[in-house]
This record gives sequence, structure tokens and C-alpha cells, in this order.
Amino acid sequence: MRSTSIWASFGQALAGVTFVVRTQRNARIHLTVAALVTALAAFLSIELRDWAILALTIGAVLAAEMGNTVIEAAVDLASPEQHELARIAKDAAAGAVLLLATTSIVVGLLVLGPPLYARLFS
Repeated sequence: MRSTSIWASFGQALAGVTFVVRTQRNARIHLTVAALVTALAAFLSIELRDWAILALTIGAVLAAEMGNTVIEAAVDLASPEQHELARIAKDAAAGAVLLLATTSIVVGLLVLGPPLYARLFS
């Protein structure tokens, strides 16, 4: 078996990201929210540590959304017909994204809330 070059691997990974963004509505919603959060963070001139927290949180949500897409595609391939275990796998994957997205809202409020409050009411 021939190994793939590093550049081909990056190209395949980029194709996966492109596919998810192009086909998954929720991924586009997450990216839109991430852009808004990034703009607000820049406006507030947050600390470098806070940028790191936001970057990790945004990356985790997007990675979870991609993982959800992977699970849905693999389940559909393995079980094209309706099956209770397929439903459980898909629902649990979607639930993981929901949990992480909800947690990211809390992180965003904790990171951006105090400087936004100070900017608005000082």
C-alpha cells in the first residue's frame, strides 16, 4: 500500500471541511456565530488568554459538528434502512454537538460578558 503525501492528506482534510460547510446547515450556523464572536472579541480587545479560550471553544464545536456528520454518514452507509440502533447513534452524536454548543455559549458569556458590560456601562 502506497502512503499518501502530506499535501494530499491536507487536501483530503480540506475537502472534508468544505463538504461539511457546504452541506450541513448547522455547520454554517456555527461558523456564522464564530465570526460574530470573533468580531465582538476584537472590538472588545480581549486578552490573549481569552482569545485562546475562544479559539479552542470554536474549534471544539466545529470539530464536534464534523464528527456528527461522520457518524451520520457512516450509520447511513452501514444501515440504510430504519433501525433503532442507528437512530440512537445519530441522536447521541447530535446531542454531543448540542451539549458542546450550549457549553460554548456559557464560555462566551464568561469571556466576553465582563468586558462587554464594562464597555457598555462604564
